Amino acid sequence: MDVALVSGLAVALVVIFIVMVVKSLVIICPPNRVAVISGRQRVLSDGRTVGYRILKGGRTLRVPILEKVAWMDLNTIPLDVSVTNAYSRGAIPLNVQGIANVKVSSAEGLLENAAERFLDFPSEHIGQIAKETLEANLRGVLATLSPEEVNEDRLKFSQTLIDEADDDMKTLGLSLDVLKIQNVTDDVNYLESVGRKLTAEVVRDARVAEANRQSESAQAEAKARQLAEIAKVQADKAIVEQQNDLRVRTAELDALGLIKEAQAKVAGDTAQAVAEQELQAERIELEKRRLEANVVTPARADLRARQLNAQAAAASIIENGKAQVEIFRRITDQYQLAGDDGQRIFVLNMLPDLIDKIVSVVDNVSIDRVAVVDAGGSDGGAIPAFLSQLPATVAGLAEQIGAMTGVDILGAMRSDEVPGDQPRGEIGSSLPTPAPID
Repeated sequence: MDVALVSGLAVALVVIFIVMVVKSLVIICPPNRVAVISGRQRVLSDGRTVGYRILKGGRTLRVPILEKVAWMDLNTIPLDVSVTNAYSRGAIPLNVQGIANVKVSSAEGLLENAAERFLDFPSEHIGQIAKETLEANLRGVLATLSPEEVNEDRLKFSQTLIDEADDDMKTLGLSLDVLKIQNVTDDVNYLESVGRKLTAEVVRDARVAEANRQSESAQAEAKARQLAEIAKVQADKAIVEQQNDLRVRTAELDALGLIKEAQAKVAGDTAQAVAEQELQAERIELEKRRLEANVVTPARADLRARQLNAQAAAASIIENGKAQVEIFRRITDQYQLAGDDGQRIFVLNMLPDLIDKIVSVVDNVSIDRVAVVDAGGSDGGAIPAFLSQLPATVAGLAEQIGAMTGVDILGAMRSDEVPGDQPRGEIGSSLPTPAPID
């Protein structure tokens, strides 16, 4: 029983020891604190080599004996920032009171600056350093601003102070969360004097503005009355003008009505004349169509019929002429093949026609009485002389025909054969035989 109890106590002590050892080795960092574990070197993001590492929230293990843990708070540190007799622009001393909230910055790079400067330092020490820095920056900013600017635009003053202190805060590894100016005073009553001056100016401006408003009101009232009178006169004038325009318009409408009436009458007469002209044109066109149907069309038909008959007759004549030409061409070809004898035969064939023409000329002569005058004497020998000359005349005519045509007519009459000792009708089977001479 005692051995079991001792064994249980020993196991419990071992477990407790192990838990305590593990707890001492495991570092758990809350969000409002930073653990700085020093003892081993590491390289920062900017290339620097340091002998510590920082844990911001979470947990990690430390190497026993080789590493040591220190803590820094990230809580806000409230500060009362105030300066007295800080000269502003224009050599006016001012007293400024404000509040600020600072803390150790948790931004990368700034946290290392804070660890190097404030590790194992209490928050009051960090706040005192930040306060002195802000007051120094406050004096520097006041030197660039006038009392009016500091007092009237405190937001701008606070922002300028924050911008001025930002670089110094980052160098220290601190972050300025809030900076507000609460009160601005001076020992020489400068701001009070400026306030009274401004108040007086405001009162003056108010009085001037009130007087101006009253004057403007009076002017506006007078102007309104003047405008009312002018408007009344203009209204009366407009009424008269409208009445005159109405009378003029009435006269114009009356004249326009008369003109329209006259135009309508003229248009009616014109339309009647145009209608009569169109009716006459229709009558003329109807008469043209009647003449076209009763006279022109039958005349054209008769003309066309005559033209067709003439064309038919002309065609018959043309065809007969073509046939006669073809016959003459063939006869000519046969005569040309026969040579000189053919030419004589052709003339002999034409001789009866020539004699008929001569006889017809003599036959056509109507002789009522023939008087033969004997120029040679009174013995009555004129008629015998004429009759004795007639054979010689006929022989001379035959010789002239023979000289012109080359055909001996008298010889052909005395002989049954054609000249050249060739019987008639034997020149060619296609040549006609000359007709006998009566």
